[in-house]
Amino acid sequence: MQDDKKVCDCKGKRTCLLCEGLFNKKAKDWLTEYKGLDSYVYCPSCKQIFKGWQAVLNCDEHELSSNGRKFSGLYLQQDFLTNSECSKIVHNVDESLWDLSQSGRRKKNFGPKVNFKKKKLRPEFFQGFFSSSDFIREKLNKVDFLKDFKIVEECFLEYEESRGSHIEPHLDDCWIWGERIVTVNCIGDTVLTLTKHFPTYAQQYNLDCLELYKSELIGELEDIVPDNIVIRVKMPARSLFVLYGAPRYQYEHSVLREDITNRRVCIAYREFTKQYTDFNKLFD
Repeated sequence: MQDDKKVCDCKGKRTCLLCEGLFNKKAKDWLTEYKGLDSYVYCPSCKQIFKGWQAVLNCDEHELSSNGRKFSGLYLQQDFLTNSECSKIVHNVDESLWDLSQSGRRKKNFGPKVNFKKKKLRPEFFQGFFSSSDFIREKLNKVDFLKDFKIVEECFLEYEESRGSHIEPHLDDCWIWGERIVTVNCIGDTVLTLTKHFPTYAQQYNLDCLELYKSELIGELEDIVPDNIVIRVKMPARSLFVLYGAPRYQYEHSVLREDITNRRVCIAYREFTKQYTDFNKLFD
């Protein structure tokens, strides 16, 4: 792996263990805040949420199904990749140069240049996807739920416990990125945390653009999202995970520092919103 010349790439309120120690920056304690909320865990087997904090994968890990309630907008396929496939892709991305990112992460991004604030797309900057991940994109094309998913961005992300890696609660941009947010979790089990989105300023995340294609969504939106809810979703290594519908647009998602207990490498894939599908041909 590369020797990073900069301490980190944190900006503004973003922090990691490196800059916190060197510059006495204070990290926000999301864990304590979230543990004070009404917490639930999502079971991918019965597609319900149950009271609790420790994320689960199977029905025998939570209370009776009659005590749960349906929660849609999450797709999880375990064992999407084999151990050898994960080792191969992680080795190959390690051989290339990682770029520093915020909050203790590192990244390697393949996609168009985008300015979310000015709503400007520069597809001419796209130089192709990572060749070593061709087999992953081919596997994604064979998933029924993603049969019409046109990949326009591929972003490799690395989280390390030693750097205090995490990602703050957020929505993915709604002007350019489509409904389905796809993640292939190569190595490192972790937990995705969902909380209600409270807008802090007008047009945050360009969420107002949702009205342009709301009638064409795959997933349903909720009539009312409880103010104090937090939902914990387990994301095991080698799995495929998709966020859509209500969890995509009405809940912010985050990965807490405390949920990174070993190295995690994942790949995020995005599609365009309906009004930008004419650009799809540039990403063949």
